Amino acid sequence: MAAFLRVGRWEALTHAGRGSCRRVRVREGGSTLRRAHKLSDLDPVPDILRSEHVLVLNWRDGKHPEAGGSEVYVEKICHGLVARGARVTMIGPRYPGAARREVVDGIEHRRYGGRLIIYLLVPLLALFRRLPRHDVAIEIQNGVPFLASAYLHRPVVVLVHHVHREQWPILFSPMVARFGWWLESRVAPYVGRRSPYVTVSEATRTELVELGVDRDRIRVIRNGTPERGDLVDVSRTEHPSLVVLGRLVPHKRVEIAIEALATLTPKFPDLELTVVGEGWWHSHLVEHTRGLGLADRVHFTGHVSDDEKHEHLARAWVSAVPSIKEGWGLVIVEAGLHQTPTVAFRSAGGVQESLLDGETGLLVDDESAYPQALGLLLGDEALRERFGVMAEKHARSFTWSASQKAFGEFVAELTA
Repeated sequence: MAAFLRVGRWEALTHAGRGSCRRVRVREGGSTLRRAHKLSDLDPVPDILRSEHVLVLNWRDGKHPEAGGSEVYVEKICHGLVARGARVTMIGPRYPGAARREVVDGIEHRRYGGRLIIYLLVPLLALFRRLPRHDVAIEIQNGVPFLASAYLHRPVVVLVHHVHREQWPILFSPMVARFGWWLESRVAPYVGRRSPYVTVSEATRTELVELGVDRDRIRVIRNGTPERGDLVDVSRTEHPSLVVLGRLVPHKRVEIAIEALATLTPKFPDLELTVVGEGWWHSHLVEHTRGLGLADRVHFTGHVSDDEKHEHLARAWVSAVPSIKEGWGLVIVEAGLHQTPTVAFRSAGGVQESLLDGETGLLVDDESAYPQALGLLLGDEALRERFGVMAEKHARSFTWSASQKAFGEFVAELTA
């Protein structure tokens, strides 16, 4: 195993080479697929992290059936660390079909317990010295913190995509929500008061500062976008169409897009909406769609491959991102690669950076304005095309190679 991990960089490149030419289709209803990593995902650079061991504490890895933009980011960053010579071990929870231990693209995965118990198991593993020796740890903080700075004796980088102030009351009872927010907003910043932070947008950086994290300890390293050669080339639908892409959970607020479809139907009688993704809120959304009499106009794809994801983004006239909060809004720039403009909410945080209001899409301030903004783009082809051209230009200014380089150099600074 040790010998295998020392050549993890070359294993990652080999895996990427095998996966770069495969095109996968899923059965109707969706199924979980392993994402093939393109060769361009790995930035071939000098081994500035040779012999360094990076421990990643994550609530969910990239193979998890509910993996989203946060997991994509972590996966890409880890590939960049492996490409720079580091050994990377990721600790996370188990889920159906997942192996307890495996090495995927040079990253060693160790999985324990479930999605909540993992937060108790990790400090116990540290207490009994069952965690692997490492030079630096990266704690992925998605609402619930691992509080790794309290029990690990090596540098800990806290990676935060966004603050969950709005999500807690949506997902949990008032008592649990108050406790969760206290844990995230008070306990975590105190425990990590000497740790460096990384986030993906200036919006999240500002929110962390409001929670008491020193601004000069927060590094912003944004998401990247796929290379052009990785993308599919398909035509737009002949009829007006919308797409929503993401995990089907309450705080993504897919209902707003479905209700906007109902509002816009008199003006666009052949308008359709495709909802791409899966999650535990799926059945509720299906029932909501039926209740509005839109079952034949809203299509749920379930989990899809990367190629199919990009097909849906490329075919749609407009991308709808009604989420209550996004650290960055990866789907916005991915849609932009296909010259598909987006409508999102200004209050959602990082979307103010992934979307340039009035240039690559539209930001609205309240739910009543959402269908109006969608209708404006659907009904004005010239405006839609102008926004689309600018959306692609903006999306191409963010690359995974730049993100991997910045993160790799940051880790090298900590281990120097």
